[in-house]
Parts: sequence; structure tokens; C-alpha cells
Amino acid sequence: MSRTFRVAAVAAALTLSASLAACGDSGGSSASDAAVDKLNIVVPADAGGGWDQTGRAFQAAAQDAKALKSASVVNVPGAGGTVGLAKLANERDPNTLLVMGLVMAGAIETNHATTKLDDTTPIAELTEEQEVIVVPADSPYQTVQDLVDDIKANGQKVSIAGGSAGGTDQILAGMLLKTAGIAPEEIAKSLNYVPFSGGGESLAALLGGKVSAGISGVGEYAEQVKAGKLRALAVSGEEPAALLPDAPTLKASGIDLVLTNWRGVVAPGKIDDAKKQALIDMVTKVHDSAAWKKVLTDNDWADAFKTGDEYSSFLDSEVTKVQGTLKDIGLVQ
Repeated sequence: MSRTFRVAAVAAALTLSASLAACGDSGGSSASDAAVDKLNIVVPADAGGGWDQTGRAFQAAAQDAKALKSASVVNVPGAGGTVGLAKLANERDPNTLLVMGLVMAGAIETNHATTKLDDTTPIAELTEEQEVIVVPADSPYQTVQDLVDDIKANGQKVSIAGGSAGGTDQILAGMLLKTAGIAPEEIAKSLNYVPFSGGGESLAALLGGKVSAGISGVGEYAEQVKAGKLRALAVSGEEPAALLPDAPTLKASGIDLVLTNWRGVVAPGKIDDAKKQALIDMVTKVHDSAAWKKVLTDNDWADAFKTGDEYSSFLDSEVTKVQGTLKDIGLVQ
């Protein structure tokens, strides 16, 4: 074979290889194109709250674990997270994650949001926090069943303090009454839920005898329980809470109910499979890191890691659960 012919043959082979590579890329992102180097984290709430803490802790852990080159956090507060959710729906950068959770599932319904969780790409559930049902230390209620029995007997004469309307605290209150045997059509008539904007306000109402009981995240009331000012009737997880190990679960108290205030992340809804997998891989690397394990320990967050189809199915079931409960308590039609 002449030198000239060999050069021509090599050139032709290189041209064919490049053409095949181009054809292979035409169906979507390649693995290298999909890799996540820079990440935008959208926190759909003001600074300082649970979603903000989660977003900023993930940002720091991701960089510490060298899961990506850089990550930024932007706060987009409003309407229980649905303003941030709408921003995500219009986001063109696929390297974007929105921090969200159970509260958002309720806010979508109560705010009649046009953007739904169906419009996003589920990536991962990250953490969960148990709820606790408390009463003042001098309350006559010794068990959660005592509280439920009094609500059955006296309805709205019994008041329960909690966070914003339609949030995790009120959802748990509604589910508690339904699971305890109050007919769905009677729950709205029986439940006297008093919403407060912050844990400090609800605590003051409890200690001042203005309400009969309170519901919040375990961390919100744990110190007051340990100090003997409040009594924990039950926690809402599968197992006792680390901060209140002596408080029984609802299930151990004879009420077959488990509900946690979970938090996770979702991506824009129009990303391709390669980008979705790249985001899952990146989040998994962060989750498996020593930096994230320290975050969980420092914040007393339970590890609730789920990705892919398992997380998608979980979201579907949570949305269905929330929709039904909000109808029962009269917040949506």
C-alpha cells in the first residue's frame, strides 16, 4: 500500500469515527455533557428556616466532598414554596435543584398553584424530622389517647397550636383524628387548630394556657420537654425520636399513624435521562460523604435517602395523602 493511500485511509476512518460520535450524541446528552460541575440550589423560603438550612448544608457538603466544582444558593420565598416552584418550572439551566418537602405538597393545594410537583423531575429525598404532640406539664392529658378522647367528646373546645395553616402540623392533627376514628365529614367540625407563624408564639400559647396542646417538629419543643415545662404525649415516626427517647410513638400508643416532615430536592421537569442520572449520582456522592453524615448528626436530622423511581412513588403517595387530609380538615374542596 502506498503512503498516499494509507494517509487517505486513516483520514477516512477518522472522519467516519467523528460522524458516528456525532450521530450518537444527537439523541440527548452524553455522559460527559451531563456531568454536574456547577449547581444552582433554589431555596423557596426566607433565610434561616428548615429549607434554607438544608440547601446551605447541602451546598457546603457537596463542595467539601468534591462532588462538584461550585454550588450557589438563591432564596425565592413566598406562598409556602410555590413561588420558588414556579421559578423552577421556567428554569433553563438543568443543573438546578429546588429544596422542597411535605409543606410544599400542602401549599400547592391551599394556594391553588398552577405548577405542581408533576412538573418537576424528582431527584432525591434527603432528610426527615419527626413531629411531637405536647401539652403543658400540668395538663390532665397523660396520653395522646386522652387528648383524642377529649376532642371526640368536646370538639372545638379542645385547641391545638401549630405552624402555618395547611402545614405539616395541621396535616398531622387532621390525620390523627381520622386515624383515631373520627369520620372524615366530622373532622373539620371537631378540629380547632390555631396556627402560629413561629415556634416561639405557639410555645407562649402553650405555657400561658391559651391552647390545650401543640404540634411541631421534635426539635422545636424538645428543650421545654426536658425542662419539665411541657409533656410529650407522642412522636410521629416509626421509632422513638433521638431527642425525646422516652416519648412513645403514635403507633406504640395504639394509633396506627406515621408522618414525618421530610425534605428533598427536585430538578426542572424537562431534563433528559442522562442529566437526571448525573444529578442523582452527584447527590448520592454527597449523601455518602463524611461531610453529609456530620450535617445529619449536627442537626439531628434522620437520614431518609431515596432516589429515582422509589422517590417518585413516594412523592405520589405523599401528595395523595396530603390532598385527602386537607379536604378532611376543610382547607380545600
